[in-house]
Amino acid sequence: MADTAIERVQQADWLDRAGDPLANAVHGAYEAGGAAGQQLKNMAHGTWLGHPLHPVLTDIPIGAWMTAAVLDVAEAQFDDPGYGRAADVAIAVGLAGAAVAAVTGLTDWSDTDGGAKRVGLVHGVANLVATTLFGTSLAMRRTGRRGTGRALSSAGLLLSSGAAYLGGSLVFRERIGVTHADPTPPENWTEVAKSDELAEGQMRAVDANGTAVMLARENGRVCALAEHCSHLGGPLSEGTLHDGTVTCPWHASTFALDDGHVVNGPATHPQPCYQVREHDGRIEVGPPRHS
Repeated sequence: MADTAIERVQQADWLDRAGDPLANAVHGAYEAGGAAGQQLKNMAHGTWLGHPLHPVLTDIPIGAWMTAAVLDVAEAQFDDPGYGRAADVAIAVGLAGAAVAAVTGLTDWSDTDGGAKRVGLVHGVANLVATTLFGTSLAMRRTGRRGTGRALSSAGLLLSSGAAYLGGSLVFRERIGVTHADPTPPENWTEVAKSDELAEGQMRAVDANGTAVMLARENGRVCALAEHCSHLGGPLSEGTLHDGTVTCPWHASTFALDDGHVVNGPATHPQPCYQVREHDGRIEVGPPRHS
């Protein structure tokens, strides 16, 4: 039943009428900040962390709100208002964590497409409603209406759990936040092209014993990275070559040609980088540089 519901959301293209303008607004806000905006966007994506930052931060509201639920039960069980005050603090901590998690999640979501973007939109709206329920719950508790507050937080916890399920679907079904680069590197040196087939400033996709590889020649030197972008699998060979980097044509992730490290997100995983050599008019690609 859950799988069917998710598939229906994936196919609900009417959600794009709300999703696309919102994604454009997120991009516009970061772009308006220039270089500083790009740095903030990289920070929100988690390019410095080596994997998305958003899943790390979601543990804060989920854990805090679950703790609040346990403390509410303890307050009722032992008739001790101290547990209730501790529950209030846990809800407040969860609200602060939810705000930060929302920024990182919105940033990641803005660089998705199709069915994943639609599921992500529903995931975000569900979390927004859950956060609103917890915020209202805290307000009710502080004005003495603790019964109403507990009911609202219970509803918020139920809704946030459903949103978490959708988040898991985005990772495990859609592979959002998981590297999309080719998983199997070439094991041996393999001829992939003739030297005269790769001109200065040119990129091209080649096959190295079943591994898709992007070749690039810049300043007379040939570099080799995995062809499919680690973010969502975009074809790097169709991207932009500039000053020792390549930018993916899909979502503008930028990687260094020397070692594949992420220069700009949304990618957080480095791009696999392969050894490459050129002799006797042939270009050969070998195992990864780190091996």
